[in-house]
Amino acid sequence: MQKLLEGVHRFQQREFGRYKEVFRRLSREGQKPHTLFITCADSRVVAELITQSKPGDLFVIKNIGNIVPPADVDFGWNSTGAGIEFAVDILGVTDVVVCGHSQCGAISALMKPETVSENLKILRNWISLARPVRETIERDYKHLQTEPERIRAAEEENVLFSIDQLHAYPCVAKKLQEGSLRLHAWFFKIDTAELFGYDPDQRQFQLMTENPQTAPPNPAANNPQLPLGW
Repeated sequence: MQKLLEGVHRFQQREFGRYKEVFRRLSREGQKPHTLFITCADSRVVAELITQSKPGDLFVIKNIGNIVPPADVDFGWNSTGAGIEFAVDILGVTDVVVCGHSQCGAISALMKPETVSENLKILRNWISLARPVRETIERDYKHLQTEPERIRAAEEENVLFSIDQLHAYPCVAKKLQEGSLRLHAWFFKIDTAELFGYDPDQRQFQLMTENPQTAPPNPAANNPQLPLGW
C-alpha cells in the first residue's frame, strides 16, 4: 500500500501537469474512447502502456483469461458483457481489440482443470466458458508434442474464440453489419513485449510492424463468422 500512496503523490506532483489539459477536456466533454480493449487481468499486461495510449483513448475490460462470455451467459451478472454493450452501443467505439498473452495462468488452468481447487467455484466456472478452446486443441493440434506448445496454441485460439463470441452480441453484430466497427485479434508476448495480430489469410498471428500498411487485416472484415483455428 505504501508504494501505491507514493505513486499517487508522484503522479500529482510530477506527472499530472503533463496531462492537466487532457483531464480538463475529459472532465468537460466526457469520455469518447476510440477502442474497446479486452485483455487479461494479468498484472503484466497493461493496455495503455503497450499501446502508448493517453487517458480517454481506450475503454479497457480486464478479466481472467481475456474471455468473452456468450451473450446469454448469466452468472448473476455478466460484467464483461455489460462492458461490451456500453462501449459499443453507448460510447460508440470504432474498434474492438481482444488481446491475449503468453504465460497465461487462465489458459494453463483451462488445459489442466484439475490444478484448480474445487473450492474456487467462481474461477472454475469462469474458465470453463473457454472449454471449446481445449476441445479445439485436443482435436486439431495433436501434432504438437510438448505442453508449452499446446498451451501457446491454446492462448492464441482463445483470442480467436473470444472474437467469435463477440458476434453473438446484438450491438456488435449490428455495427459490423453497418461497417462501423472493426474487430482485431492480438497476442502479446511478455518476455519480448512483441505484439502479434491475427492474419486470416495466413491463418496465424503475425508480428506487427511499424508500417501500418503491412499490419494484419481485420479478422472480421470479410468473414463475419470467423472460425477457430489457424
